[in-house]
Amino acid sequence: MPPDTAPAAPMPDKGFRTFARFLPYLWPKDSPALRVRIVVALLFVLASKAVQVYGAPFALKGAVDAMGLPGGSQTVFLVLMLVVGYAAARFASVLFDNLRNAVFERVGQDATRRLAASVFRHLHALSLRFHLNRRTGAVTKVVERGTKSIDTMLYFLLFNIAPTFLELGLVLQIFGSRFGWELVVATLVMVVLYIAYTRVVTDWRNKLREQMNDLDTGAVAHAVDSLLNFETVKYFGAEEREARRYDRAMTLYAGAAVKNETSLAYLNIGQSLITNLMMAGGMGFVVWGWSRGRFSAGDAVLVSTLLAQLFRPLDLLGMVYRTLRQGAIDMRAMFDLIDTPSEVVDAPDAPALAVSGAAIRFDHVRFGYDDDRTILHGIDLDVPAGHTLAVVGSSGAGKSTLARLMFRFYDITGGRITIDGQDIAGVTQTSLRAAIGIVPQDTVLFNDTIGYNIAYGREGASQAEIEAAARGAAIHDFIASMPHGYETKVGERGLKLSGGEKQRVAIARTLLKNPPVLILDEATSALDSRTEADIQETLTRVSARRTTIVIAHRLSTVVDADQIVVLEAGRVVERGTHTDLLRREGAYAAMWSRQANEQEEAVAAE
Repeated sequence: MPPDTAPAAPMPDKGFRTFARFLPYLWPKDSPALRVRIVVALLFVLASKAVQVYGAPFALKGAVDAMGLPGGSQTVFLVLMLVVGYAAARFASVLFDNLRNAVFERVGQDATRRLAASVFRHLHALSLRFHLNRRTGAVTKVVERGTKSIDTMLYFLLFNIAPTFLELGLVLQIFGSRFGWELVVATLVMVVLYIAYTRVVTDWRNKLREQMNDLDTGAVAHAVDSLLNFETVKYFGAEEREARRYDRAMTLYAGAAVKNETSLAYLNIGQSLITNLMMAGGMGFVVWGWSRGRFSAGDAVLVSTLLAQLFRPLDLLGMVYRTLRQGAIDMRAMFDLIDTPSEVVDAPDAPALAVSGAAIRFDHVRFGYDDDRTILHGIDLDVPAGHTLAVVGSSGAGKSTLARLMFRFYDITGGRITIDGQDIAGVTQTSLRAAIGIVPQDTVLFNDTIGYNIAYGREGASQAEIEAAARGAAIHDFIASMPHGYETKVGERGLKLSGGEKQRVAIARTLLKNPPVLILDEATSALDSRTEADIQETLTRVSARRTTIVIAHRLSTVVDADQIVVLEAGRVVERGTHTDLLRREGAYAAMWSRQANEQEEAVAAE
């Protein structure tokens, strides 16, 4: 039985708030056709309950009572008609229930679609910080459970709980008018005991279920994380280590699942005891009345049939209560995602960015990912329209942070960033990101075709435009040589392509987007020298006539930049052209000399 601890409070406050947020999906304002479906489905519910309570039981009672009459053709005919009526009523009940389900199915599916789309849209609106701090597997599991729960909750609220209490009211009315207050009181006591017992045990089970869900989510999140890092696992020969770790997670989940199923046995046994005691008591009461001439044999059948019909939804009521409680938990977790505020939001009535020449300025920009750790200390940069700015420096100097701030993945803590004099914090994020293209160091592709990944640069692009972008990125011939051409699958994260091929797809995607501002974030640092030279030639063509920010580690890739900025610990320590910086013999000259020596040693080693 449940432990001697106070059960969790069912859901009053948070639960009702969750249901209140869920109701608009049940009664969508912008879809009168779905409202009509709900009304029609409810009419089928009423028809089904009327037939169940007043049709089948009374037909069966009449047949039994008629069989006690003197025999004869008329009596036989009457009994046969009542039996046919009983069968017809049972069929009508099933018919109405299935028509109800058919009519309502679109309502449930539409509600699920609306909610899933709303959550998915919000997840993409959240900041980069949120996604870096959360496991993708865990988030998708929360969304999956939450969206699945809405269809189930809609069904049970409309077609189980409400009809059950309607049927209870009708049964009590029949018991009161035909058998007296004793049977009414006994039935009410049974229902109250049943609901109270179900609630106490279910609240206990919900604690076990929440623990089981947490362990399930953790196991799935680990599995997804492990599979996404398949190569890393292989690099370190950690297959067995990952398997043991996953097995430990699944062992904990299995233990919680066993406790959950054991608690279900306690619930079912208690519910069955209460309902069968009521059945025995109710029929015993009618038999006692029959012995005194108050009731007929058919009345015993009537009470038995009505109670049996009432027990069926009551037996489901326990499962329904558990489902609604669990649904409330799952939906609350999903609504918590929806309630997660977006860190970066558009200003009220923010205009779209109007780009003329795409001149960029960082005006005393300060930023830190955490309040106690500043990354950029008052950065001042000017990139005239059509010019190229190169940003170099050691790892951790804040180079890639500049690119993230340009896309406004984070809001700066001080200063401002402008494009053609417009503060990017004051324009819409959509228009800002539409004006910027990026070729990142680590190009991640969708698990789809090469054509799809290139076409992602601009929605609605034609095949001719996709191929033109591929030619511009010098990858068209490679794609054409593949058996399936542009329909070639690239695999998870583009793993079927080499590093250089992925970079060229990223370049083609950016060419198709055709942005006035281009950011090259360590775009060739992970490539070999020959591939780097080929990609660099392509990037030089792509960046022509665009305002370009090049974030680079290898200085040989930025010697032609109009201006080179050296960052150290979030501060600009040097700026100028390649020639000017070498002449100063400062930080840039030291980096150049060091990389030149490393290259000479690498060549000598070959």
